[in-house]
Amino acid sequence: MNPLIMEIPVHLETERLVLRVPRPGDGSVVNHAIRDSINELKLWLPFAQTTPTIEETELNLREAYIRFLKRESIRYLIFHKESNEFIGVASYEGIDWDVPKTQIGYWIHTKYSGKGYMKEAVNKLTNLGFDLLKFNRIEIRCESTNVRSRSIPEKLGFELEGTLRNEDLSADGSKLTDTCIYGKIPNRL
Repeated sequence: MNPLIMEIPVHLETERLVLRVPRPGDGSVVNHAIRDSINELKLWLPFAQTTPTIEETELNLREAYIRFLKRESIRYLIFHKESNEFIGVASYEGIDWDVPKTQIGYWIHTKYSGKGYMKEAVNKLTNLGFDLLKFNRIEIRCESTNVRSRSIPEKLGFELEGTLRNEDLSADGSKLTDTCIYGKIPNRL
């Protein structure tokens, strides 16, 4: 099936969370979270090396929605179900519809870190990816020293398939880093 005509949910729910694709006007709330979390995010994410303006964040989210419509990537904003507070982002990146396979990427607002929210969101995307989108492989890649990020695939049963040495540059571009590759395949017969 052509991915452009696939029915991919724009809204997902878990026990505590609502995940939805970006909408016009989301730039302000996401930008606020980036600003609050910039010191932690800049350690791991190239986009967080400088604090974006609200307009830059809004543009980024609108471009993400276009990529969603084109099925090039699928980004979900994560909100707390009861309070409606913005928690973070989880997305399918590097989608290869021929295999099909993808990578899951994520970041979290610092004040929500350590509460299991990202594990819950990534678990939802993993299940959706295997059950509805029929991915044959899902990867999570992260810097080897990013212990908090590595804990998510480890807790969700992803297998550490390898560590690529000197594979990437640090988020600030100052040094070589090692990348851990976690993979999971569906339990289909």
